[in-house]
Amino acid sequence: MELQSELLKSIWYAFTSLDMEKCGKVSKSQLKVLSHNLYTVLNIPHDPVALEEHFQDDDDGPVSKHGYMPYLNKYILAKVKEGAYDKETFDDLCWMMTMKKNYRPTSGQGGLLCSLRDCFKLFCLFNLLSEDHYPLIMIPQEVEYLMKKISTAMNQEWDGKPLEDLLSQDASVQEEGMSVWVFLDHMGAGRLLRVSNAGAFSLALDQVFFEMYHNVLKRGYMWKKGHVRRNWMERWFVLRPSFMAYYASEDLKDKKGEIPLDQYCVVEAIPDRDGKRCLFCVKTTSKTYEMSAADQRQRVEWTQALQTAVRLQGERKSSLHQELKLKRQVQREQSQRERSLSASSSRGNQSEEHTIQDLEKEKERQGQEIESIIQEVQEKLRKASIHVRHWNVQLNRLMKPIAPGERTTGTGGGFHPVRAWGIVMCHG
Repeated sequence: MELQSELLKSIWYAFTSLDMEKCGKVSKSQLKVLSHNLYTVLNIPHDPVALEEHFQDDDDGPVSKHGYMPYLNKYILAKVKEGAYDKETFDDLCWMMTMKKNYRPTSGQGGLLCSLRDCFKLFCLFNLLSEDHYPLIMIPQEVEYLMKKISTAMNQEWDGKPLEDLLSQDASVQEEGMSVWVFLDHMGAGRLLRVSNAGAFSLALDQVFFEMYHNVLKRGYMWKKGHVRRNWMERWFVLRPSFMAYYASEDLKDKKGEIPLDQYCVVEAIPDRDGKRCLFCVKTTSKTYEMSAADQRQRVEWTQALQTAVRLQGERKSSLHQELKLKRQVQREQSQRERSLSASSSRGNQSEEHTIQDLEKEKERQGQEIESIIQEVQEKLRKASIHVRHWNVQLNRLMKPIAPGERTTGTGGGFHPVRAWGIVMCHG
């Protein structure tokens, strides 16, 4: 299913390039030509009868992609076998069809940084890293990933400022991603990557293209010990997840052999001997292959790459970069969930803080209200106390009546109440 999805991305460009009126439909004659070409480049036996029967009806009008998809799935994609066709030839057919209709190099670009061959490689890498929905777009995170890969291949430090500037100037790219034509335009104009030498860029792009598009885990020269003559010969090795091929030279014209890889292979370093250093071997179920790397660092890189290939075989995975892409996607989704939870928690905390603040304000208001009531009561009590003292004085005066015309004082000059009432005390 991964193979069919991968093929469909390029076929989508070929189909839409035939849709001249941008109405989502293509003439049947054009679809017949497209189908014939796909049969050829995918190395599938032609079935002209099925082709004619599928498009045979009373309507001679154009066919939408929905009408073409059943035929495409049944008679083309379902019959494709991985490794039975040249992947680059297939993508080149789709690229040539869409490039003629859609690619317009901007002024100042015209091959200075990106040649047409470079653009084809970028087109293939774009499809590899694009999202799995149509129309195809590549999100900024994947653009950054690719730019970092090319920078590393050029042996230069990644400078993220050009991409940051572009994203700050064009919000749509940040939110919606970019189409392959926008991507190629920015690449050619140097708005994604600082490049001082176009030749160095092409070499670096070629390295990344082999690694990601052709699924090459590692390639380079090593010495290999023969199984018949037991002598050492220098070979150019190309490591992929399922095998490691070796050639007479890096032009790949004279293939000398192939080492099959599976989950049971063992990769290990071995002691120096026969005048060779930095040795290691690959043990398969049938043979043991001995190699000599250029130096210790190269031996470590080769053994690690071979162990990665063995791991992929054990996990039934055919591509390291498909695995890495899936991991990046999972990490982005996880980060998005964490940001959402953090934002939700932050809103909850803010709401809680607001609630606490409201409670504190209400408590303060109630405290002030209680204090006001207390002060009011105290004031009333103070006034009541004054009134009570006043009435006590008045009451005391009322309790000491004075007879008309009489003012009698007792001992110490005080008023004597008994005498004041004219009562005479009798003694004895």
